[in-house]
Amino acid sequence: MEEVRNRTAIQEFILEGFPAIQHLGIIFFPMHLVAYLASILSNMLIITVTVADPHLHTPMYFFLSSFAFLECCCITIVIPELLSILLLGRQTISFVACFAQAFLFLFLGTTVFFLMGVLSLDRYLAICRPLHYPTIMNRKVCFLLVTSCLVLGFLFMVTPVLALSRSSFCGPNVINHFFCDFGPLSSLSCSDTRPIDSLFFMLAMCVLFTSLMVTVVAYSHIAAMIMHLPSTKERQRAFSTCSSHLMVLSLMYGSCVFIYVKPKPTSRLDSNREAALVNTVVTPLLNPVIYTLRNKQVHRALRKTLCRRGTQR
Repeated sequence: MEEVRNRTAIQEFILEGFPAIQHLGIIFFPMHLVAYLASILSNMLIITVTVADPHLHTPMYFFLSSFAFLECCCITIVIPELLSILLLGRQTISFVACFAQAFLFLFLGTTVFFLMGVLSLDRYLAICRPLHYPTIMNRKVCFLLVTSCLVLGFLFMVTPVLALSRSSFCGPNVINHFFCDFGPLSSLSCSDTRPIDSLFFMLAMCVLFTSLMVTVVAYSHIAAMIMHLPSTKERQRAFSTCSSHLMVLSLMYGSCVFIYVKPKPTSRLDSNREAALVNTVVTPLLNPVIYTLRNKQVHRALRKTLCRRGTQR
């Protein structure tokens, strides 16, 4: 009975946000609001154009539209909370809602990283194995790969988050972050969370480095293939595309390695808040532009869709 009382001693948490710059919240609020709306609208635009244009019903755009949908969900879980903190100051969140937010963010984030590996593999097959590509990447395989990413994301994150939620929280209840994340929550537990922290560390290592290894190997083969292109202009265009992809990937992997891949998740918690902004504000804004909206095929599809709707009116 005492254990149950300890576990339920805290009924809600307080999200502290960025107390050092809270007086500048009125300035940062519109900036982050614009970034959030731009991310949502650009990702929704990708999904709409991909569905509307039959020429974009290809494996690559199926993966990119799935990626765009996951990005929308992931940032919607945390950014409204950040906007509330910037505008109104520290916010309270119930115990259940806090752990639900932590699980959904980690589940979707893990799924995104597995999907990044699938995207890299897709590009490798399309560029380096073009004759086998249509056979390998058929519709059934594409659905299976996206479903596998979702299932793996769920399985990897459900155990550590559930285990942490069952530990004791008897105070304090102030989270040094703008959303409920695993490290800040673990630091508030009154129980010995070292086994849970170790499990989470190993799972995070597995997710990030498996996805990273697939991406590095795929892009290494792509780079080698690009070097054999006969035209200098084609090589420059291909390297420009790959370098922009790798820039965004570096931001995503770098910030997540900094936040999650350390044996003691309570270390550098203050720095984690800034690093988390990269994955929740910066890269969701860059991804649609880098991966899709720069693409001429998407531009043509967008013009056709807009012209078709204009004609219908």
